[in-house]
Amino acid sequence: MPSLGEIIAPRRLGTDFRWLLASSWTSNLGDGIALAAAPLLIASLTSSPFLVAAGAMMQFLPWLLFGLLAGAVADHHDRRRLVMLANGLRAVVVLALVVFLVTGQATVWLVLATAFLYGTAEVFADSAGSTLLPMLVKPADLGIGNARMQAGYLVANQLAGPPLGAFLFALGSFWPFLLQVICVSLAVLLISRIARTPVPDQPGSAPGTKVHAIREGLRWLRHNAPVRTLVIIILVFNVTWAAPWGVLVLYATEHLGMGPVGYGALTTASALGGLVGIASFGWLEKHVSFSTLMRVCLSLEVLMHLGFALTTSPPVAFVIMFGFGVYAFVWGTISTTVRQRLVPMELQGRIASVNMVGVFGGLVIGQFIGGILAQLFGLTAPWWFAFAGSAITLLLVWRSISHIAAAKPVLGDGTEGDVRPSQEPGAGGMPLPD
Repeated sequence: MPSLGEIIAPRRLGTDFRWLLASSWTSNLGDGIALAAAPLLIASLTSSPFLVAAGAMMQFLPWLLFGLLAGAVADHHDRRRLVMLANGLRAVVVLALVVFLVTGQATVWLVLATAFLYGTAEVFADSAGSTLLPMLVKPADLGIGNARMQAGYLVANQLAGPPLGAFLFALGSFWPFLLQVICVSLAVLLISRIARTPVPDQPGSAPGTKVHAIREGLRWLRHNAPVRTLVIIILVFNVTWAAPWGVLVLYATEHLGMGPVGYGALTTASALGGLVGIASFGWLEKHVSFSTLMRVCLSLEVLMHLGFALTTSPPVAFVIMFGFGVYAFVWGTISTTVRQRLVPMELQGRIASVNMVGVFGGLVIGQFIGGILAQLFGLTAPWWFAFAGSAITLLLVWRSISHIAAAKPVLGDGTEGDVRPSQEPGAGGMPLPD
């Protein structure tokens, strides 16, 4: 019978993967603690709804400002060292906040500035960090590797971190952030154990500025239909998803009459469903093609929006939200795995950053649309918008999904890589590099 360590991080993925996984899980715990503590801190310093909302916007703004630059930097430098440096800067920024909190000198403007600086460092850490997994494991193991990374995000960031952060904040405003500093610092130490990651070669790339490097990545994306379509799908589905999610607290408390505790339980149901989805990913990858899984996940997304638009029953809402967690994290694992398999190693940072800019851009656009629709037409209007928008998008890309799942990796110079069909039935028909 395999040990718990073998189940969580199979030996075939290598020691470096285990260090990466441990670092990711530790960092996610710190971020999960701040997920609850930061809004509580801002709310304790101001009663302005605008400033409270501005705290959340600080998570999105750095991606929109620096996301593409961070991807270009990641593709031209040692990615492991970049993650260590960026996370080290995150720890320093939060430590400075702890000092201000302990001395009683913290203001809401200082907290907002801290959030922006922390978010900026996080952009560079995440852009470089997202490229490490394809450098450490074989293409055939990217699915299970991404599933384990997603599991850490669910457990540490979504389930364990927030209640711990809220509990520590009740003891003293600086305690959750001090623990966050410890977690991020430990993440730096863990990732330092990974063997040095070489700077990726840039074949066919002329020396130039980071602006040139960004354009080079965008040009590759424009000419690669499978990855381009995948990025567009993620962008549009984030717009439709964010429209109702921006007013979910009002939908839960007013439309469903669940109250604050019920709202918290509703979001927890999604995380629990995600654990089921991640736990079942290994079986799904072996028995169901990626193209089928992608279509099923996106179809369930459409039905989820319809279900929320129609229901007034809290139990039904819990079932829908649990189901959302199951397929959403399966989709996230698949889409990341497909992108990592298809993008050349020297472009991983730039294409990942374009994807993340689309994610956060979609969130901002979707929340704006959802707020207006809810204000004008009621709290179910954003769900109807999400249902119609996602259904139309799915119809338009339905046939393209097969091409995405079956595409071959393309090198930076535009030629196809040396590939062979996978012998495993769960590869979604995707050829894997030797």
